[in-house]
Amino acid sequence: MTSARTAALPTSWQAPVADRPVRGTVAVPGSKSLTNRALILAAQATGPSLITAPLRSRDTDLMAAALRALGTSITDSGANWAVTPGPLTGPAEIDCGLAGTVMRFVPALAATATGQVVIDGDEAARRRPMSTVLDALRALGADIEGDRLPFTVRGSGSLRGGSVRIDASASSQFVSGLLLCAASFTDGVTVLHEGSALPSMPHIEMTVQALRSVGVVVDDAVPDRWRVEPGPVQPWTAVIEPDLSNATPFLAAAAVTGGEITVPHWPADTDQAGDAIREILRAMGAHVTSGPDGLTVTGPDRLRGIDIDLHDVGELTPTVAAVAVFADSPSRLSGIGHLRGHETDRLAAIATDIASLGGDVGESEDALTITPRALHGGQWRSYADHRMATAGAIIGLRVPGVVVDDIATTAKTLPGFDRMWADMLGTAADSIGNPSAVAR
Repeated sequence: MTSARTAALPTSWQAPVADRPVRGTVAVPGSKSLTNRALILAAQATGPSLITAPLRSRDTDLMAAALRALGTSITDSGANWAVTPGPLTGPAEIDCGLAGTVMRFVPALAATATGQVVIDGDEAARRRPMSTVLDALRALGADIEGDRLPFTVRGSGSLRGGSVRIDASASSQFVSGLLLCAASFTDGVTVLHEGSALPSMPHIEMTVQALRSVGVVVDDAVPDRWRVEPGPVQPWTAVIEPDLSNATPFLAAAAVTGGEITVPHWPADTDQAGDAIREILRAMGAHVTSGPDGLTVTGPDRLRGIDIDLHDVGELTPTVAAVAVFADSPSRLSGIGHLRGHETDRLAAIATDIASLGGDVGESEDALTITPRALHGGQWRSYADHRMATAGAIIGLRVPGVVVDDIATTAKTLPGFDRMWADMLGTAADSIGNPSAVAR
């Protein structure tokens, strides 16, 4: 297997300080979540699909490679990906890197293929929970060996499907991973969630809307229950929206520096979790407007602390925490215990990193309390987590000497982040991104 475990070595990066309020327009590429959902659906379609404006990143490249390994043709024509489904067959070896969408979406598809499929990933990915989706697939008729990465799926060319009960309180991806391939199951699927409140519901809503956009019948009328009918999957035709979660660090930059940043093509109606940043920054004192040019955030003279439940939009937690350290009062970010099972234990990572810069963070099982105080420079560890790396960049705008230990990890969902950051600041990208120019 050509493994992402041999990816580039970490790239230390001194976060640039903003010597004035940042101002400008920052165009972000397509949504990672929507791109990978589109790829999975296109691999099951009745004919060729054209995925317009997809994100090209480590996560989406890994998804494309996984589908190619199973027999799907994916051609990159520049602005689009042309996807032609083929018979899904093994043997295949699939590398999911650290991509949750690959490790949790591909197993159900592999179970409908013929032959043996081995799925593995980065060392950190081997610690991420997988048994929920793998046990569910076994209950639906799949032959799977293993409960974590690496594991082996032995497909017979079809999967019975039916009804399954799961506890998906650790990740909404467990539900999405079953729903996305259910139309290809002989009996479709009925998924019933039994457990504490589901996290990241916008991602499940995105999955349901993506299925409906390709003609799949989904019944989600009953809370915590989803029924997907078996049947043909029509080719994908929708344009991929900009990745709103990837836009949030740039909007946060406006908030913490008292500047103004516009992100063009912000969708008026979306299921993306990143859309919640509008109300979050508004509650913290920023001025937020939408118009024909996009979404614009103008930073205030003083940021307010916030008490907010981020259960449904947990991926925004690192960004919100980075803004909160500059507020004029404490902030409490709650409902985020499920983040302990993400790329890293994000609660522990945020608390450790802010404390290492002299900050005051209280950590409980599912919440962080941030009390603003003067910070100093130092190392900001990313823990191979793209959102931790961008949080360090935000703090570095106002705290000299912040060094992110691995800025390259942002390529997971936003390749070239350091150059985009430099462009926003009007700073020479070569001096920022070049390890030889970084203070050690």
